[in-house]
Amino acid sequence: VQLQASGGGLVQAGGSLRLSCAASGRPFSRYAMGWFRQVAGKEREFVAAVNRNGGSTDYADSVKGRVTISRDNAKNTVYLQMNSLKPEDTAVYHCAADPWSGYGLRRGVKNYDYWGQGTKVTVSS
Repeated sequence: VQLQASGGGLVQAGGSLRLSCAASGRPFSRYAMGWFRQVAGKEREFVAAVNRNGGSTDYADSVKGRVTISRDNAKNTVYLQMNSLKPEDTAVYHCAADPWSGYGLRRGVKNYDYWGQGTKVTVSS
């Protein structure tokens, strides 16, 4: 599956952004979807994940309560609504697809088989 992330940009602390990730190539609904972020020189870290039908979500503690992941299988798109942004949220955000069909959601980078190119989010103080 091919993934194309968009929606990043420059925003002031306290502001909001909505990231989108459009999928193509394989049935989107067969994949759990995740968002990760990476700062230069650091490892890619888990942000949020949603299961195949959108009924179950998981969030990193660092973003819980400020971020909402959702998906629209009819549009082959997953979203990341980010509110109350902080300077420490500055990173390149990547969407990813996990073929996992078991119970629960996974957070490991290695669990995700397909990755988008990333969209940069910069939060100014």
